[in-house]
Amino acid sequence: MVGQCMEKAKMARDMILQDEDATIKLATKLAEYARAGDAILLSGPLGAGKSLFARAFLRAFCHAPSLEVPSPTYTLVQSYEAPSCIVSHFDLWRLGGPDELEELGWDEAREGVVLVEWPQKLEDLLPEDALNLEIHVLADGQRQARLSGWGERLKEADLAGYGAGI
Repeated sequence: MVGQCMEKAKMARDMILQDEDATIKLATKLAEYARAGDAILLSGPLGAGKSLFARAFLRAFCHAPSLEVPSPTYTLVQSYEAPSCIVSHFDLWRLGGPDELEELGWDEAREGVVLVEWPQKLEDLLPEDALNLEIHVLADGQRQARLSGWGERLKEADLAGYGAGI
Protein backbone atom coordinates (compact mmCIF):
# COMPACT_ATOMS: atom_id res chain seq x y z
CA MET A 1 0.00 0.00 0.00
CA VAL A 2 2.81 2.43 0.88
CA GLY A 3 4.51 1.58 -2.43
CA GLN A 4 1.31 2.41 -4.34
CA CYS A 5 1.01 5.78 -2.60
CA MET A 6 4.65 6.59 -3.35
CA GLU A 7 4.18 5.55 -6.99
CA LYS A 8 1.13 7.81 -7.35
CA ALA A 9 3.03 10.70 -5.73
CA LYS A 10 5.87 10.26 -8.27
CA MET A 11 3.39 10.32 -11.12
CA ALA A 12 1.70 13.48 -9.83
CA ARG A 13 2.31 16.71 -11.66
CA ASP A 14 2.24 19.97 -9.70
CA MET A 15 1.78 23.38 -11.26
CA ILE A 16 0.76 26.93 -10.44
CA LEU A 17 -2.28 28.28 -12.27
CA GLN A 18 -1.58 32.00 -12.18
CA ASP A 19 -5.02 33.12 -13.32
CA GLU A 20 -8.33 31.93 -14.77
CA ASP A 21 -6.83 31.79 -18.27
CA ALA A 22 -4.28 29.23 -17.09
CA THR A 23 -7.09 27.07 -15.67
CA ILE A 24 -9.05 27.35 -18.92
CA LYS A 25 -5.98 26.44 -21.01
CA LEU A 26 -5.27 23.41 -18.82
CA ALA A 27 -8.88 22.19 -19.11
CA THR A 28 -8.85 22.70 -22.88
CA LYS A 29 -5.61 20.76 -23.25
CA LEU A 30 -6.79 17.86 -21.08
CA ALA A 31 -10.03 17.64 -23.10
CA GLU A 32 -7.85 16.56 -26.05
CA TYR A 33 -6.84 13.43 -24.13
CA ALA A 34 -10.21 12.42 -22.65
CA ARG A 35 -12.14 9.48 -24.00
CA ALA A 36 -15.23 7.42 -23.22
CA GLY A 37 -15.00 5.68 -19.86
CA ASP A 38 -12.87 8.41 -18.27
CA ALA A 39 -13.54 10.02 -14.92
CA ILE A 40 -12.04 13.40 -14.04
CA LEU A 41 -12.22 14.11 -10.33
CA LEU A 42 -12.05 17.75 -9.25
CA SER A 43 -11.13 18.45 -5.62
CA GLY A 44 -10.55 21.66 -3.71
CA PRO A 45 -12.32 24.19 -1.52
CA LEU A 46 -15.22 26.37 -2.61
CA GLY A 47 -13.99 29.01 -5.05
CA ALA A 48 -10.86 27.10 -6.06
CA GLY A 49 -11.82 26.93 -9.74
CA LYS A 50 -13.39 23.48 -10.11
CA SER A 51 -16.45 24.81 -11.96
CA LEU A 52 -14.29 27.09 -14.12
CA PHE A 53 -12.21 24.06 -15.11
CA ALA A 54 -15.34 21.98 -15.77
CA ARG A 55 -16.91 24.65 -18.01
CA ALA A 56 -13.75 25.03 -20.07
CA PHE A 57 -13.32 21.27 -20.33
CA LEU A 58 -16.93 20.78 -21.46
CA ARG A 59 -16.72 23.52 -24.09
CA ALA A 60 -13.50 22.06 -25.49
CA PHE A 61 -14.58 18.41 -25.33
CA CYS A 62 -17.94 19.20 -26.97
CA HIS A 63 -16.27 21.44 -29.58
CA ALA A 64 -18.73 24.18 -28.61
CA PRO A 65 -16.95 27.35 -27.38
CA SER A 66 -20.21 29.13 -26.58
CA LEU A 67 -21.86 26.13 -24.88
CA GLU A 68 -23.97 27.22 -21.92
CA VAL A 69 -22.71 25.29 -18.91
CA PRO A 70 -24.78 25.95 -15.79
CA SER A 71 -23.51 24.69 -12.47
CA PRO A 72 -25.12 21.38 -11.52
CA THR A 73 -25.08 22.34 -7.83
CA TYR A 74 -28.86 21.96 -7.52
CA THR A 75 -29.57 19.42 -10.26
CA LEU A 76 -26.49 17.39 -9.21
CA VAL A 77 -25.76 16.34 -12.80
CA GLN A 78 -25.86 17.90 -16.28
CA SER A 79 -25.15 15.87 -19.40
CA TYR A 80 -23.87 17.09 -22.76
CA GLU A 81 -23.65 15.51 -26.20
CA ALA A 82 -20.07 15.56 -27.44
CA PRO A 83 -18.89 14.27 -30.83
CA SER A 84 -17.33 11.15 -29.29
CA CYS A 85 -19.66 10.36 -26.36
CA ILE A 86 -21.91 11.80 -23.66
CA VAL A 87 -20.10 13.80 -20.99
CA SER A 88 -21.74 14.26 -17.59
CA HIS A 89 -20.85 16.93 -15.06
CA PHE A 90 -21.62 15.88 -11.49
CA ASP A 91 -21.54 18.28 -8.54
CA LEU A 92 -21.86 16.06 -5.48
CA TRP A 93 -21.69 18.82 -2.86
CA ARG A 94 -25.31 18.18 -1.82
CA LEU A 95 -25.26 14.40 -2.31
CA GLY A 96 -26.32 12.49 0.81
CA GLY A 97 -24.18 9.46 -0.03
CA PRO A 98 -23.05 7.19 -2.84
CA ASP A 99 -26.30 5.20 -2.69
CA GLU A 100 -28.04 8.23 -4.29
CA LEU A 101 -25.83 7.99 -7.40
CA GLU A 102 -27.95 5.24 -8.95
CA GLU A 103 -30.87 7.67 -9.18
CA LEU A 104 -28.59 10.14 -10.98
CA GLY A 105 -27.62 7.61 -13.65
CA TRP A 106 -24.02 7.12 -12.47
CA ASP A 107 -23.54 3.69 -14.07
CA GLU A 108 -24.82 4.88 -17.44
CA ALA A 109 -22.79 8.09 -17.24
CA ARG A 110 -19.60 6.06 -16.69
CA GLU A 111 -19.92 4.78 -20.26
CA GLY A 112 -19.05 8.31 -21.39
CA VAL A 113 -16.86 10.88 -19.66
CA VAL A 114 -17.71 12.07 -16.16
CA LEU A 115 -16.46 15.24 -14.50
CA VAL A 116 -17.00 15.06 -10.75
CA GLU A 117 -16.81 17.95 -8.33
CA TRP A 118 -16.58 16.84 -4.66
CA PRO A 119 -15.51 13.27 -5.58
CA GLN A 120 -14.98 12.30 -1.94
CA LYS A 121 -18.77 11.81 -1.84
CA LEU A 122 -18.30 8.81 -4.15
CA GLU A 123 -16.67 6.87 -1.30
CA ASP A 124 -16.30 3.24 -2.49
CA LEU A 125 -17.37 4.17 -6.04
CA LEU A 126 -14.28 6.33 -6.57
CA PRO A 127 -12.83 5.21 -9.95
CA GLU A 128 -9.22 4.07 -9.54
CA ASP A 129 -8.24 4.93 -13.12
CA ALA A 130 -9.44 8.54 -12.89
CA LEU A 131 -7.57 11.73 -13.60
CA ASN A 132 -7.43 13.59 -10.29
CA LEU A 133 -7.12 17.36 -10.21
CA GLU A 134 -6.67 18.92 -6.79
CA ILE A 135 -6.75 22.71 -6.69
CA HIS A 136 -5.67 24.77 -3.70
CA VAL A 137 -5.93 28.55 -3.36
CA LEU A 138 -2.66 30.24 -2.39
CA ALA A 139 -2.43 33.41 -0.29
CA ASP A 140 -1.71 35.52 -3.40
CA GLY A 141 -4.83 34.23 -5.19
CA GLN A 142 -2.99 31.89 -7.54
CA ARG A 143 -3.99 28.24 -7.62
CA GLN A 144 -1.73 25.31 -6.94
CA ALA A 145 -2.87 22.32 -8.96
CA ARG A 146 -1.85 18.69 -8.65
CA LEU A 147 -2.67 16.28 -11.47
CA SER A 148 -2.40 12.54 -11.01
CA GLY A 149 -3.73 9.50 -12.80
CA TRP A 150 -4.16 8.57 -16.45
CA GLY A 151 -0.66 7.06 -16.42
CA GLU A 152 0.95 7.38 -19.82
CA ARG A 153 -1.67 9.78 -21.16
CA LEU A 154 -0.72 12.38 -18.58
CA LYS A 155 2.94 11.90 -19.48
CA GLU A 156 2.08 12.34 -23.18
CA ALA A 157 0.16 15.56 -22.60
CA ASP A 158 2.53 18.44 -23.18
CA LEU A 159 1.40 20.72 -20.39
CA ALA A 160 4.29 23.16 -20.71
CA GLY A 161 2.81 26.64 -20.79
CA TYR A 162 -0.46 25.53 -19.17
CA GLY A 163 0.69 26.45 -15.69
CA ALA A 164 4.02 27.15 -14.10
CA GLY A 165 5.66 23.95 -12.90
CA ILE A 166 6.73 23.70 -9.29
